[in-house]
Amino acid sequence: MIDKNMGVKDGMKDLTKGNPSKLIIQFAIPIFIGNIFQLFYSLADTRIVGSTLGDEALAAVGATSTINNLIIGFLIGLTNGFAIIVARDFGAQKLEQLRKDLGGTLKLGIAISLLLTVISVIFLEPILRLLNMPEALMTDGIAYIRVILLGMTAAMLYNVCASVLRAIGDTITPLIFLIFSTIMNIGLDYLLILGFHTGVAGAAYATVISQSVAAIMCFVYIWKRYPMLHLRKSDFIRDSKLEKSLLISGLSMGMMQSLVSLGTVALQGAINTLGTYTIVAHTGARKITEIFMLPFGVLGMTMATYCGQNLGAGEITRIQKGLKQVILVAWIWCALVVVASYTIAPVLVRLVTATSTKEVIETASLYLRIDTLVYFIPAMISILRNALQGIGDHITPIVSSFIELIGKVLIAIYLTPYLKYMGIILAEPIVWVLMVIPLIIRIYTIPQLKGEKKLNAV
Repeated sequence: MIDKNMGVKDGMKDLTKGNPSKLIIQFAIPIFIGNIFQLFYSLADTRIVGSTLGDEALAAVGATSTINNLIIGFLIGLTNGFAIIVARDFGAQKLEQLRKDLGGTLKLGIAISLLLTVISVIFLEPILRLLNMPEALMTDGIAYIRVILLGMTAAMLYNVCASVLRAIGDTITPLIFLIFSTIMNIGLDYLLILGFHTGVAGAAYATVISQSVAAIMCFVYIWKRYPMLHLRKSDFIRDSKLEKSLLISGLSMGMMQSLVSLGTVALQGAINTLGTYTIVAHTGARKITEIFMLPFGVLGMTMATYCGQNLGAGEITRIQKGLKQVILVAWIWCALVVVASYTIAPVLVRLVTATSTKEVIETASLYLRIDTLVYFIPAMISILRNALQGIGDHITPIVSSFIELIGKVLIAIYLTPYLKYMGIILAEPIVWVLMVIPLIIRIYTIPQLKGEKKLNAV
């Protein structure tokens, strides 16, 4: 089926043939491991900053994490959206088109990341004040997040390479480079913070340097391993139709992620009024939540590629079967997470934050024990949103994410002043119930999944 002369290697995985659940799990495992190591970037910063610089420095980093998640999350969504176009062309065996897809992806990704860098750095301090950043944390917070923002293009370039490789079925290579760069990040954290006394900025420099190394390694590997992806000058020539497709898919995924993050930013503004201990507790709880929810994002990313490839190949029945099987797998994980939150939550909080403060540990544990009870809903949300994006529906996932944004803003304004941190804890379960409704309705009515002949993007 695949022309070996085009430079396609054994590491590429065709998701249009074979047992869906087996393929999905095989494809997802390297992404899962890779995302664990990706989390280590922020977890290493959290643990090392907390243990070496204290709770105040950790609170400063935690109070800026929502900005990091908002902007970097948008870029990750953007590149994953670009990769959906790559996956479709790979599934349809349009191998010559893949170079043009990559050229367009790089061109648009660099332009957008540079624009975001300029805007975010210029308006950084006003944004932090809008988020009610405590004055005592302002200096450290700015020192940390400014470096992260200045290095966002490096993060974008790595994610372009990783998402393109995943789109053509190679999930192992991005994992290897990510493991290497994560180990480098931890080493540089200690070197810069303890050796060169750079404070919280050192943790940010370590992250940016490590991400840059991962991006360079990925580019070199693609050049040596996949001749069909060797870019030529002609691959960067403006193609309005391709650029439109890339932007629709990329901006849709990026906006979907950003709306989620904007809602979290709204909550962070409310959290920042509740004191240092609450900020630290929420920072720790959210880091653990990211670990608990990691399989949801992984399965979602997998389904975007799976659906994209199978849409390109016209395999609608496989999409239907894959969706049912992957949701079942996610729900099994949800049951395990509930058990963990009710048994070892305090231990996890201490491990992540390096704190022994009783109020911090109890507050973070309460957050985990309530929210994990309804994790089966966000599991569905992540899978269905990404599947719809892969099929070509770029509207419904944004509608769902917009519901999340509005819900979190309203809760931050009206519930938090009365319920304090309990309002924050209840925020996500409430909005999860609301935002899953349009996704379920759409997945049962979309023509592509009803076996109709229209196989192009909706």
